[in-house]
Formats: sequence, C-alpha cells, structure tokens
Amino acid sequence: MTPPQSSILSMLHGRASLRPDDVAFTFTDYTRDPAGIVESLTWSQLARRTVNVAREIRRHGSVGDRAVILAPQGLEYILAFLAAMQAGLVAVPLPLPHPGSGHDRVGAVLVDTEPSVVLTTSAVAADVADVIARSGLDTAPTAVEVDAVDLDAEGATSLEPAELPKVAYLQYSSGSTRQPAGVTISHRNLTVNFEQLMRTFFAGMSTDATFVSWLPFYHDMGLVLGVCAPILSGYPAVLTSPTAFLEKPARWIRALAQNPRAFSAAPNFAFDLAARKTTDDDLDGLDLGGVHGIINGAERVEPATLARFADRFAHFGFQDRMLRPSYGLAEATVFVAAGTWSEASESPRFDVDALSAGRAERCAARAGSALVQYTMPQSPVVRVVDVDTNRESAQDVVGEIWVHGENVAEGYWRRPPEQQNCFGATLVDPSPGTPAGPWLRTGDLGFVHDGDLFIVGRIKDLLIIRGRNHYPEDIEATVQEVTRGRVAAISVAVNSTEKLVTVIELKKPPALGDDAVRWLSAVRTDVTAAVSNAHGLSVEDLVLVPAGSIPTTTSGKIRRAACVEQYRQDQFVRLDA
Repeated sequence: MTPPQSSILSMLHGRASLRPDDVAFTFTDYTRDPAGIVESLTWSQLARRTVNVAREIRRHGSVGDRAVILAPQGLEYILAFLAAMQAGLVAVPLPLPHPGSGHDRVGAVLVDTEPSVVLTTSAVAADVADVIARSGLDTAPTAVEVDAVDLDAEGATSLEPAELPKVAYLQYSSGSTRQPAGVTISHRNLTVNFEQLMRTFFAGMSTDATFVSWLPFYHDMGLVLGVCAPILSGYPAVLTSPTAFLEKPARWIRALAQNPRAFSAAPNFAFDLAARKTTDDDLDGLDLGGVHGIINGAERVEPATLARFADRFAHFGFQDRMLRPSYGLAEATVFVAAGTWSEASESPRFDVDALSAGRAERCAARAGSALVQYTMPQSPVVRVVDVDTNRESAQDVVGEIWVHGENVAEGYWRRPPEQQNCFGATLVDPSPGTPAGPWLRTGDLGFVHDGDLFIVGRIKDLLIIRGRNHYPEDIEATVQEVTRGRVAAISVAVNSTEKLVTVIELKKPPALGDDAVRWLSAVRTDVTAAVSNAHGLSVEDLVLVPAGSIPTTTSGKIRRAACVEQYRQDQFVRLDA
C-alpha cells in the first residue's frame, strides 16, 4: 500500500527541493568533547544521504522486510530510520545494548522481527555483531554500517519502491513485565498523530519553532518529537543524547534558551532533575522567555514537579503556561491528550479513600491527591469505560481510558489474538456521537470531572492492601514530598498478606557515621508518618537505596514488577544495611 502524499518521505524530499540549504537537524555530541561537537544536516543533505543509504539497504532486503536499527544516538540513527523506510523496509528502532549488559530484550526483538538488515555504525559494529550472534537467529541479517556508505554520492535524488508496505515502523514496548511487543505504526498513523499534536500545541502559530530534544530515538516520544515532527512540520531540530542530559541536565535548559521558540518534551523525572542540577551560572546571560512549550509526559505528571520547575526558572523568564502536561502511549503512535497548567490555580485534589473505591470526590486544598487535568480531545476520541460492562462510565467514576482514532495502531507485530485484546474493543450502547468501535484499551485508569480528563494510574500496577485499592503513583508522590527523589511503591506478600513496601532513592550520605544514621532514621520517620497520614497505610519496609537503583524503562517509567522481584531476591543495596 503506497502511503499518502503527506508521508514523512514525501515531505522530506519536498523540503529538500524547496529549501535545500536550510538546516534540518543539528546534533551535539558530548562523548568526544565535554564542550560538545556540533554536526548539522541541511534538507538536501538529509534527502541525498537517505537515498544513498536506502540503495545499500535495498541490496540486502526486499520490500516489507525488517530493518533493525542498533546505533548510537546521532545523525546516523536518523538516516538509518529514514533510509529503511525509503528502501521499502519496515524500520525497527531499538536501543543499543550497553557493553557487558544483558542482550535479552534486543535478542528477543531480533527473533520476533527476523530482520534482513541491521543498521549500525562503524564505531559499534563489533558490539552489534556480538548481539546478532547471541540472538540465536537461524539466518543472520546483514549488518550495514551507515557511516561507511558513500553518503554524498551524486545520482538520482529519489528511490521509490513499486509499493511501500503499510507498516512504516515497529515501536517496541519498553516494559519488562512481558516479552517486548512491537506496535505496528503505519504511515497514516504517524501523519494523523502529527496533525493532532500540531493542532494541540501549535494552533495559530505562524512563526518558526525549534524542536529541542535529548530523548532516545528508539522511544515513541523521542522518535516522533526528535525525528518525525521536524520533517513533517519543517521546523528544525536541535538534538543530543539521553546520556548528555543525564551527565549535565543544564545542557537541556541551555538549549531551550538558545534556540528560537523551542518546543521540547521529557518524562516527569527529568523536570525534577533539571531543576535540582541546573545552576544560575549555567544560565548566565540566557533567557527562557521565548520557549514555546515543554511536554511533560511518558509517566504520570506530578503537579509538585511542575511547580518546582516553574519556580526554579521563573527569574530566567520561564512562564508556567509553557509547561504542557500530556498523555499518550505507543499503541496510539504517541500523543492522545494535553492540558495546561498554572501556578495561579491550585491543582484539583481528590479524596484518596473515594478514589480507592472508584469515585472522584473533590476535597480541600492541601488534602487528598493532587491530579493534573487534561482537556478532553475531539481527535482522537477518548472515553472512560467500565471494564466489567464495556459501557461508558459516568462522570466522576473511575474506569479504563479508551481511545479511538486513526492514530491508533492496528495491533502488535505477529502477536496471537489473545495478546491483541487491547485493540479493537467495542462499546456497549455508546452515547450519541460516540463510535461503537474499534477502541484501544489503554490499561490506564482515569475519570472525567467537570468535562476534563484525569489520570490516576495503571490497572496492572494497582496495589490491593487489606482489601482496598491504592494507586502507587499517589503513594510515591506523598513520599517524594519528603525525599524529592525517585520512589517505587510496591506490594509484597508477607505471610499470605499483601504489605506496602517503598523503595526510596536518596543521595548517599558522605559517611555512614552517627550523623548519617540519624539522618536515615529521620527519613524513615518522616516517610512513615506522611504515608500514614495521607493514605492510612503502614509501610512494612522502607528500602533506602542510592540514586539510580530503581529499575526503569527506556522512557523513565518505574518498572514496579522488576522492583518486586529485586526486593524478593534481596538485590537492592540498602544504605542502612
């Protein structure tokens, strides 16, 4: 099936024809020089190099075959992604495994996709060859080093297969509780979701913008924001790597200030990290007043985090309206809904006991659980549904969030029907104007209050303690008010009874003497009291660990199932041991 004229490939070549010398992508590499080495590609360079890499790919694969990308974050990764599609193959962006780390996840995807080609770079070709060898594939794919191709060879500027596959790329889940599943994203899914994103964030905007991102290209938000949206919109992108951000979060904030009308995105934890780690000297002489917006998404958005970020950078011109809490998931390409946030108006708070019972009841300021509100979108269509009856839930009743629209993927790659049941759901007796189907069951719990959407957590992460439901995100937010670091709230069976355990990341005390022991004891006391007061729960065990100990997905979401397993195996290194 040939993609529509507005596909990412047709837009790329159109921009190369109309604006050949304008810069499309700029990438700053901090691995070779702490000051950063900057590389850029114009639209014409990007189009020419895409075609030349695609020609090389075509020698080793046929239309519809899979092309896995295992490369460092950089311009070569972008070329590999575009060239795979240009050659008529299905692109499969993946993370490059760290040397010495397990290859299980990548190996599982290689077996699932049976690629004919693996796209990489010369710097990591030996490591990638090892990953391929360990995967157990019956037929080893050909490894193509993107930077070894004659990228600027002259010749025809286009390479069109007779027919492009319907699937543009496979977006593999970053979770660890099940085998990785590849979401089949079509060219239509991508262009529709891009249009939905632009209508939400750039409506009426005629001036230029710059996409600023450090998010990994193999993650849905990083791929759409950092690679696809710049091509589809024509706005340039200024990029770096997740490692560059984690090493020095100020690099992200400086890039927001240094580029016109910057638009960016990051998971909730990154806002806390940037606020803590960026100094006034880092921003000396810079102004954030021109920032167009920053999406906070990929994990539940915490109002306290938004407030800390806005306060931290207010005297550099940053305004709270620039923060855009957002909700989405890979099965819907990436974007579903967004909200606006203001320090001037207190985030709505809801009674914790009522939420545990499946009802939303507003409560007084500084009580209950503070939740971010999202505008109910018209496209895609969103409804909250009773999971037992498949009927729409009433206002203020917690249910599962369902999504309908052309941004929703058809399903998971090569998964049997019993593993596809989140797709193609049907509503019973839909309300007027609401389609009966097909619907995507997101696995997320939420409710509608005064016409706005609120999200409370994942169904699979729900904690059931003494017969009551508790959302781990609520407990984690309570603990973070005390500790300011990452927290995982999990339930663990003790003598056949589920008990609450909190795994809490702390900055390690300088020396484990009497002062450190008193400090750790104070943290325990404060956290225990806060959880008891806010949630009526006693904490069976507080696991105090160094920063970076809690397992997370590629997007920064807490892997609570992995936390449970590590706790059971006594694998956490405890600061108070």
